[in-house]
Amino acid sequence: MISGYMGYYVIVGLIALVSGLVSSRLKSKFNHYSKLHLRNGMSGAEIATKMLQDNGIRDVKVISTPGMLTDHYNPRNKTVNLSEGVYNQRNAAAAAVAAHEVGHAVQHATAYSWLTMRSKLVPVVSIASKMSMWVIMGGVALMASMQFGQTVALIGLALYATSTLFSFITLPVEYDASNRALAWLEDANMVTREEHAGAKDALKWAARTYVVAAIGSLATLLYFALQILGRRR
Repeated sequence: MISGYMGYYVIVGLIALVSGLVSSRLKSKFNHYSKLHLRNGMSGAEIATKMLQDNGIRDVKVISTPGMLTDHYNPRNKTVNLSEGVYNQRNAAAAAVAAHEVGHAVQHATAYSWLTMRSKLVPVVSIASKMSMWVIMGGVALMASMQFGQTVALIGLALYATSTLFSFITLPVEYDASNRALAWLEDANMVTREEHAGAKDALKWAARTYVVAAIGSLATLLYFALQILGRRR
């Protein structure tokens, strides 16, 4: 076992490196497919609106949000938030992102089980993600001199496990939203074969950012589990 927190920093460094490479590749893909203009001439906002209508969803608004790749669906106020580079653009990348975010709106409207489970965990994870690492490290430090140190560390580990679970539940939610998006783009004849292939490739790389995050979270959880349980007296 790697002494101290060296193993933790190694894991963080490796995950950061892989995450950076995937994010760089994702941006490269989106820049590439942003040059593949849609033959139908529709903007991301128009694509999103059409997909909502085709799915019978009338209570969700499509709005513009600042930033790059800041696109998201907000279930609380029922809005599909599209970044400036998606909302007004008329290319394969914009179509992919817009349809993907509406995919989440469709999940919400149909009570998709994985999304429902994920939503229920949000309040817990918002607290756990802020506290878990401090509790774990505090507990590990206390284990050297106090018996209850391991109990504290295990509580922190349980909090971190909640965040790890959340990251894995996110995977089927994201992949399903992409599958819904790609199926609709094809079935509704929104894109050509080339445009569909571009949209699929872009969403594939977007999904990989969530895969890296989930694997990184699991690796960190296992590392601290070994550190804590390995120090039992």
